[in-house]
Amino acid sequence: MSERFYASCALEPGPVELEGPEAHHLAAVCRLRPGDAVCLFNGDGADYPGVVLNVAKKYVTLDIHERRPVDRELPFPLEIAVSVPKGDRAQVLIEKLTELGVTAFVPLICQRTVIHPKEGTLEKLQRYVIEASKQCGRNVLMRIETPRTWEKYASPQEDEVRLFAHPGIEGGVAKSEPRNRTRCVIGPEGGFTAEEVEFARVHGWLGVDLGPRILRMETAALAMAMRVTLFGTRNS
Repeated sequence: MSERFYASCALEPGPVELEGPEAHHLAAVCRLRPGDAVCLFNGDGADYPGVVLNVAKKYVTLDIHERRPVDRELPFPLEIAVSVPKGDRAQVLIEKLTELGVTAFVPLICQRTVIHPKEGTLEKLQRYVIEASKQCGRNVLMRIETPRTWEKYASPQEDEVRLFAHPGIEGGVAKSEPRNRTRCVIGPEGGFTAEEVEFARVHGWLGVDLGPRILRMETAALAMAMRVTLFGTRNS
């Protein structure tokens, strides 16, 4: 498989210049040279296979051969809302959610949330999405949404499934193929407060218990994403 690189611009067959971190990665890290095969993507759902034409100090010139649509996305939109973990745990969370095909990540602000991400943090999260997409072959980028409070995020929307992960809560996910947009929320370190759990019940969120052990929030988020993609979203 050709090395994959991300281009934040429109792509079409023909010559294109790659600049910035991606050009540096191609030339200095991967050490590609004229004649080497590459594959670009820009988030529009397609592969753009081509070849390196020229490697300069600050840019690389490539020749794109064709636009090749490739569908590697889930058959339904899946959104995961969880507080941003501390340190490297955030990178691991974003990388794995990207690999699992999650459509959007929402930094959730709850009563016990510790990290309130600012613009610089959100930019880092978006870069993690790009790096993970390069590795896993995904051509549609997982969206990093603006942070939202639980009270604002909880409001129901039409034609969707709403799942609320909390230890010991009644509900569940049965084995069935999901067809609707699905939103999943996971509590912060320390979990949801009793008030937040009641808020979920009032707004029609389906409770999901992920097992007898207390999971870290990034583990719970990945477990929820796996459970939904593998087993569906209907209430058991």
